[in-house]
Amino acid sequence: MSRACLGSKTAIPGPSGLPVLGLVFAFTGSLTHRVLDKISQSFKAAQLMAFSIGLTRFIISSNPETAKEILSSSAFADRPVKESAYELLFHRAMGFNPYGEYWRNLRRISANHLFSPKRIASFGQFRRMIGIEMIKEIMGSMEKNGEVEVKRVLHLGSLNNVMMSVFGKCYDFSENEDGSELEGLVSEGYKLLGIFNWSDHFPVMGWLDLQGVRTRCRELVARVNVFVEKIIAEHRLKRTENEGVVDESSGDFVDVLLDLEKENRLSDSDMIAVLWEMIFRGTDTVAILLELAPFGAGRRVCPGKAIGLATVQLWLAQLLQNFKWVASENGVDLSECLKLSLEMKRLLVYKTVPRVC
Repeated sequence: MSRACLGSKTAIPGPSGLPVLGLVFAFTGSLTHRVLDKISQSFKAAQLMAFSIGLTRFIISSNPETAKEILSSSAFADRPVKESAYELLFHRAMGFNPYGEYWRNLRRISANHLFSPKRIASFGQFRRMIGIEMIKEIMGSMEKNGEVEVKRVLHLGSLNNVMMSVFGKCYDFSENEDGSELEGLVSEGYKLLGIFNWSDHFPVMGWLDLQGVRTRCRELVARVNVFVEKIIAEHRLKRTENEGVVDESSGDFVDVLLDLEKENRLSDSDMIAVLWEMIFRGTDTVAILLELAPFGAGRRVCPGKAIGLATVQLWLAQLLQNFKWVASENGVDLSECLKLSLEMKRLLVYKTVPRVC
């Protein structure tokens, strides 16, 4: 934060809110960012505004330069770990792990072995194949329903894109039981992380689990462990059959983590947490990006930004090359909805007309 802010003895402006509850009403709807923006304008506190919810103190900025300074500073590089993130193991992965040596190690591993330019380029042909499959899916949806739910097509394409990059396999979601289970895991995790959990701000309510967040998280983690451990076991068996030799060109991110396991740098629990986060965070990012842009900024910017942009640019080109896109009868509604990321409130639905080559 700037020296001017630090040197000032004036308290950061902001609303006092309700006794004990604070400004909790701002987080009960789906447009929290808009509500907070209006409040900051009313207090003339665009640079910095402070308020509380229960025992949690918030300081926000609606000023781009101030926000950039905060996001780029190591003093603010940690993320508070909400209960759902902790229960879902994300405190052991990059998303919510404290800024430090372990976090930097995970970031370095991902940058060198999953998100490097060479690695991204090596999966270019597979991304093109997924784009072709999406084109077929769109044509089938038009024949069956007369319209296309865009995010649904992109979501399944994104899942397979991540699964191939991380696990070296993909799924047919219409027939494969593992594919349906994977889709269910990601969907439930996304809902749980996006919930406003009262116990995050009112610890006395934690033991009650009134919203059932903790129970649902633990049930989900049990399913995640089974799913990911099965894939890790398959990789270990393959390595045993090949006498521990893995072709670098055909190896995936699981093989990278298994090599690091030999060096005692990652435990089984760490591997599961990292792989689960890769699936979870890499799936809806691409699907949402074709509607909005959720990459974040600063020291915690999404490490998969490069592969996300490469994927989006290719798929968008393929979809525009093959179809003319016509808005449905209800048109395009750009209303927002803030969940884990900022999304369109209403589904993006289009009619498509094949282009004549």
